[in-house]
Amino acid sequence: MRRFLIRVATLAAAATLAAPAVPVSVAAAQGLSFRPLHYNINGYNWGGYAATGSGFTSVAASWTEPKATCNSSNDLYAPWVGIDGYGSSTVEQTGVATDCSSGSPVDQAWYEMYPANPVYLSSSSYPVKAGDAISASVTYAGSSKYTLKLTDSTRGWTYTTSKSLSSAKRASAEVIIESPTGAYPNFGTLNFTSATVNGSSLGSSGPTALDPSSNGTTEARTGALSGGTAFTETYLHE
Repeated sequence: MRRFLIRVATLAAAATLAAPAVPVSVAAAQGLSFRPLHYNINGYNWGGYAATGSGFTSVAASWTEPKATCNSSNDLYAPWVGIDGYGSSTVEQTGVATDCSSGSPVDQAWYEMYPANPVYLSSSSYPVKAGDAISASVTYAGSSKYTLKLTDSTRGWTYTTSKSLSSAKRASAEVIIESPTGAYPNFGTLNFTSATVNGSSLGSSGPTALDPSSNGTTEARTGALSGGTAFTETYLHE
């Protein structure tokens, strides 16, 4: 089970919660072999904000894909948006993964309807590079169907898919960075903007702030919400 480091509004109290592992295996795209985005058992591998409750219908956010510097070939992380995952057994999510297993950072777009395997998009049809403007959203379309949308406006593409998941509870909505290996590349500062839940500002949902850590070391710091829709993730340690 995944564990999280939780920072409440005062950023003074911390606690742990359990939530499911996401993603677990990978179908390689265009011959590019990405490592599985399995959960990190050595710490709290989510950073960002998670809103909890019931009946979540949408989550969206934008960011500029940071230029990452690999500390080691173990570094792996992904900014994403999703519904569920925080205390539930499904995750409906999409974003961009940065993998350092080759020795250099490689970015690739992906989505997942856990417990199904993640799907990595063709890097030739849907390329992503540092500096690109990314927008992501997950929307509940009714009758157990979800629409996942990822846009790279710098490169001029949008990928949209509709998937069904009857076991999804719609019990949380998240704007997150995650390192399944517990090892972040140095991404500097990532700025999430235009973050919304159910069509309103992320802040209006009363979300919980999360800082990722591994083996007792805080790896990134989640900034305060600005205007209810924007916040920073600042790299601290691998």
